[in-house]
Amino acid sequence: MSRAALRPARRLLRAARHAAALCAALAVLAPAHADSYPSRPVRLISPYGPGGSNDISARLLGEGLSQKYKQQFVVENKPGAGTRVASEQLARAAPDGYTLLWTAAPFAINTAAGLPQRYDIHKDFVAVGPRVLGPVFLIVKADSPVKTVDDFVRMARAKAQGVTFASPGAGSGPHLTAELFAAQGHFKGLSVHYRGDSTAYTELLAGRVDATLTAITSALPFIQAGKLRVIAVASERRTPVYPQAPTFGEQGMPGVVGYGWFGLMAPAGTPPAIVQQLNRDANAVLADAQTRSKLIGLGLQPEAGDSAAFAGFIDAEVGKWGAVIRSAGIVLE
Repeated sequence: MSRAALRPARRLLRAARHAAALCAALAVLAPAHADSYPSRPVRLISPYGPGGSNDISARLLGEGLSQKYKQQFVVENKPGAGTRVASEQLARAAPDGYTLLWTAAPFAINTAAGLPQRYDIHKDFVAVGPRVLGPVFLIVKADSPVKTVDDFVRMARAKAQGVTFASPGAGSGPHLTAELFAAQGHFKGLSVHYRGDSTAYTELLAGRVDATLTAITSALPFIQAGKLRVIAVASERRTPVYPQAPTFGEQGMPGVVGYGWFGLMAPAGTPPAIVQQLNRDANAVLADAQTRSKLIGLGLQPEAGDSAAFAGFIDAEVGKWGAVIRSAGIVLE
């Protein structure tokens, strides 16, 4: 073969060597980038106002990560539009790990309901995890004859107008769990929406609704005082938040599972090494005995898991609640 004929082959060989060298350099740089993260303060967005369980748990997580990294994780409250304001801020943020979101159940429910959003939850975000669950409990007044799920279903079916559930808000996890219970129990249920759990329990104590199916924290003083009775928890298994409560599954209705939840998200395109690092260290923070105890005191249950498990959980939530919303004819705004 002539020298002229060999030149293209030599050029291809040199190009291949350069490409291999570049790949090797990038392989070295990627871990170094993760190892140096974070080198400045990190924004941790809460989609609710100050003082609620999302805000408080975000601050607990931020404090733990700040201690771990010796960099501040600064919680910023961005409430509005059923968490969509905060989600949009994250979708527009640089994918460098310096803006994160402590997202909540409406992140999936809004998509399930087909609400207008200026982002795509599958294309614009990466699930970091882990998650924190907020179990919801079926609770009645202590003078009610209802003591089991079967008792409640019989009572509900006997009411021509159906039973009323006090809800902390339209489209919330508790609201949709009540709709799921009514569908599976084959009775008519009406959710009456209030601003938060405390007002819901005030209405229950006043006898203006038949039950609540929501978080238990605000109810605990009344349960301990013998004014309210816990019937069941809508979880796959009993929860450390209130282990005395049997599950719906233990009482013959395993399909009644629903809760509020929070979890860590980042913008799409965030380097996988940073996602894995955040997941590992957030899991460690939430597993700390003192942090876990504080979360359980808030009515929250930390659940360890990797980013793929959290992404799968969100997809399952979209599918489940989409079916409930369509079946019940619920229209959210």
